[in-house]
Amino acid sequence: MTAIWAILIGAAVAYVLTKMGEQPFDLNQSIAFSAIVFVFLLIVDFALNRNKVQN
Repeated sequence: MTAIWAILIGAAVAYVLTKMGEQPFDLNQSIAFSAIVFVFLLIVDFALNRNKVQN
């Protein structure tokens, strides 16, 4: 469920920013970027939690 919310919020932010810059909105690009950021944050979270367990 968190992934869905992350993608939707990312799409909303991308929509607002593209409209402020008077650029066309590309939903596919927005979803791809949100998914990449979500995966990156999962990796960072996993790495940080792994360090806590080892200490």
